[in-house]
Parts: sequence; structure tokens; C-alpha cells
Amino acid sequence: MTTASAASSEPVGPVDSSRVPRYAGPATFARLPRIDEVGGRADVAVVGVPFDTGVSYRPGARFGGNAIREASRLLRPYNPAQDASPFALAQVADAGDIAANPFNINEAVETVEAAADDLLGTGARLMTLGGDHTIALPLLRSVAKKHGPVALLHFDAHLDTWDTYFGAEYTHGTPFRRAVEEGILDTSALSHVGTRGPLYGKKDLTDDEKMGFGIVTSADVMRRGVDEVADQLRQRIGDRPLYISIDIDVLDPAHAPGTGTPEAGGLTSRELLEILRGLASCNLVSADLVEVSPAYDHAEMTSVAASHTAYELTTIMSRQIAAARG
Repeated sequence: MTTASAASSEPVGPVDSSRVPRYAGPATFARLPRIDEVGGRADVAVVGVPFDTGVSYRPGARFGGNAIREASRLLRPYNPAQDASPFALAQVADAGDIAANPFNINEAVETVEAAADDLLGTGARLMTLGGDHTIALPLLRSVAKKHGPVALLHFDAHLDTWDTYFGAEYTHGTPFRRAVEEGILDTSALSHVGTRGPLYGKKDLTDDEKMGFGIVTSADVMRRGVDEVADQLRQRIGDRPLYISIDIDVLDPAHAPGTGTPEAGGLTSRELLEILRGLASCNLVSADLVEVSPAYDHAEMTSVAASHTAYELTTIMSRQIAAARG
């Protein structure tokens, strides 16, 4: 891999796997250059947030970002499903990790927001690797400063619109209620996808509906199919700036055992990837992928699914950046 200057017109891509074995060298996402190797600027910055103080059950998502990076060694530069070479269309780089205080959630939320502000201020879009879902709130705050209230697609087994846990306002189960309260989401274009499992009560659903969320359950995806679901989501989003937040537990534990709060009856990895590919025409301004907890994984199943999911999201952003440049 050669190091690029900030003025270079051609994106620097991954390490050539025909010259350096995939298992050799540092595990950046998809073996891409570090952001300092491309002049400190990137069109898409892949950034980790090793933070899981907001979890309510199994810990370990603080190790998720690096597990996804390790699994992403097997990604290749051409994406046939989207007929695109994302790393040739735009400069994608690994921006390392945002170091957040693991003992103070409020301070950690502020740290993530400030770091996201800095990265977005360079013109980058963010592909953030969590970490637990608490980090979605500061990321949305930062994105909304740039784009105004954004449309949200939230792929998750759970609603994450609860009020508090043990009196705490900032947890992995509360980010989207806080985001609605703060006015940083476009409440005409909010959707959960893949939800399922028991709730505390029916009020969870009525509260969620009052906030403006539509729900596509995992059973809906199974019965209606991915094409119809993707079409419904596209119509709801329209041309609004879109943020996608994906909790890996949207997948069934058969496909993603390595997560903190698994629920039976989830999406397959194929269904998730196909829905995302169906959203390629949407104006995706940034995304996150959270809740990979590698200690509960087996044979990197969860990390591999997560790396491919991040690859599809990165491809969508790269294609849109290239199209905007003509």
C-alpha cells in the first residue's frame, strides 16, 4: 500500500492480498489505509467506539469494533451485489477509535459527539463500529448539526425508545427516545426494522408510535419479503438525509450469537444485506453498526456478518459520493 497525500486525486485502496496475505499486517477495516495515511481526510471514515457501559445484560461490545475489523480482512474490493468498487469510487479510511470514558456515561456521550463533530467537519461520512447502542445518540446529534433532523432506519430486535434504566437517561435502550425529545430526528420518516420478542407492556408500542416510529417486524420481513419491505422503507424516507443504525441483534442468534441481548426469530444475514442493497438510492449520510460482543461469538459468525453489513453501507455511501462528483 502506498501512502497518499491530501492532494492525491485517486483513492488509496486496501492492501493487495495477492502480495500480502490477508492474515498479515494490522487489522484496519477491509485492510484500508489509516486516515493519517491519506492526509487526515476521507470521504468515508470508519471509526470505532469501544464503549459498552450502557448495556443492560451481557457486556463485551467494547471489543466489537476490533472484532469486525479482524473479520473484514476477507472483504474484497469489488461488490458485485451493487456492481461497484467502493474503495475506488471514494476515499474510505480507518479513523481508529474514539476513546470514551468507561466510568462516566454522560462524559462518554459528550466525547463521542465531539469526535464525530471533528470527523464530519472534514467532509467525511461516518461508518461507526460500536460499542453499544448508547453511542447512536451522540452520533445523531452530530449528524443533525450538519444536516438538520434526519430520517432514521433502526435495524434491531428491540425498540430502544424506553425512558430510563435504573434512573439513567443514557443507556443502550434509550437513545432514540432522547433523539426524538431533542428534535434531531425527522419524525415523519422513522422506522424500526426486525423488531421481535417480549416487551415490558403494550405501552412500549403505544409510546413508540407516538414518537413517530413505524415498525417492520422480523415476521413482516419473512411474510412480505425483502423487496416489498425495502420499497416501503424507500417511500417512507424519500429524499431526506438518512441515518441507518444497526444493532447486530436484528439478526437471529443462529446468524449472530455474539451479542448482548439475543432474541429468537430474527432476520437472516441474507435478508439484512438484501434490504440494505434495496436502499442504495436513499441519501445515506452516515451509519453505525453496534452490539457485536465477540466473547459470545462462534467462529467469527457475528463479526463476519457485521463486516459484510458495514461493507454494504460503505458501498452505498461511496457510490453516492462518486455520483455527486459526476
